[in-house]
Amino acid sequence: MLRTALKPKWIAALVGALLVSWVFVALSQWQFSRSVSEAPPAVSTTEETRPLTGVLDPGQSFPATAADQMVTATGSFDASRQVLVRDRLQDGRKGWWVVSAFTVDGAPQIGGEGGTVIPVARGWIASPEQAGPPPSGAVRLTGRLLPSEAPKPVQDAFDGEVGALSVAQLINLWDVPSYPGFVTATETVAAADGHPLPAQGSLEPLSVAAQPVEQPVNWLNIFYAVEWVVFAGFALFLWWRLVRDDYERTQDALADARADAESEGSPQPTETGGTP
Repeated sequence: MLRTALKPKWIAALVGALLVSWVFVALSQWQFSRSVSEAPPAVSTTEETRPLTGVLDPGQSFPATAADQMVTATGSFDASRQVLVRDRLQDGRKGWWVVSAFTVDGAPQIGGEGGTVIPVARGWIASPEQAGPPPSGAVRLTGRLLPSEAPKPVQDAFDGEVGALSVAQLINLWDVPSYPGFVTATETVAAADGHPLPAQGSLEPLSVAAQPVEQPVNWLNIFYAVEWVVFAGFALFLWWRLVRDDYERTQDALADARADAESEGSPQPTETGGTP
C-alpha cells in the first residue's frame, strides 16, 4: 500500500488534504476564540456616586443593577451594633472587616418602624484587638454598594465575630430593620462641614473594585469549533480511503491476472506489470 501512496497523484492529493485540514483547524481555533469573549459593555453608572436612598429600598430584594454602585449617605453609626467579619484579605494578608450599623437619614420606614440601617464595612484590621468604635455624630459616607453574602457558620467564632457579611444574619443579631445590601466605605466625612474624620487607629481603608465583566460562553461557537476539527480529520481519512481503494483495485487486478496466467500456463504478472 505504501507504493500506491507514493504515486505522484496521491502525494499531490495528500498535500491538498493537509492544506484543507490546516484551513479547517484554523477555522476551529477562530471559533474557539469567539466562544469566550467579553460581553458588550453595558451602559453603566456604577462609578458615578448616587444617593443610597435613590438606588436601593429597604425591605425589598437587591436588584442586580444596584451591585457595585458607588453611593453616598448621611446618617450616624450605631456603636452598639458592630461585628467583625473574618477571613478578609488585604494586600495578601488575612484579617477582619470591621462592620458597623449605619442609620441612614431619610430611609423609608419598614412596617412603620424607623431607624433603618445599612451595614457598613469601615475598614480592615489584622487583629481583633485593633477594632475600635465607629465615629460619633452625623457623618456622610461614600462607598461601594454590594449585595448581601450568604450566611457562613463559624464553629470557633468569638463574641462579635461572623463568618460572612450576611444582612439576614445581622438583622437577627442587631434586631433592627436593614437595607438588603451593605457598603464598603471609601470615605467618611463630617456631615456638617465635609471635613475628613481623623484616622481611627489601626483601621486600614478598604479598596473594593467593581466586579469584572463577565465572559459568557457561546456553546454554538464551541460546537462549530469541534465540527471544523472533525472536518479536518475527515479530509485526511478521505485521502487514506482513496489510496486504499486504489491499492485494493490494483491487488484485485493482479489477482485476476495471476488467475488468467495460471489457467493459460503463462508467466504470472507482478504489481509493476512485468513477469517474474
